[in-house]
Amino acid sequence: MAVPKRKMSRSNTRHRRAQWRASAPTLVPVTVEGSTYLVPQRLRKAYERGLLRPEG
Repeated sequence: MAVPKRKMSRSNTRHRRAQWRASAPTLVPVTVEGSTYLVPQRLRKAYERGLLRPEG
């Protein structure tokens, strides 16, 4: 495991932590039983195959 050689300042620590952001998933249209839904791109095939049911 990597171990820091020196103490990192509070300013640098907070600046580094502030860079991380979770991004919203990309939504794509999927037609299930005649209705169109927006679902995350990585789950598209599961909805098309009927493994997941769209809510709404």
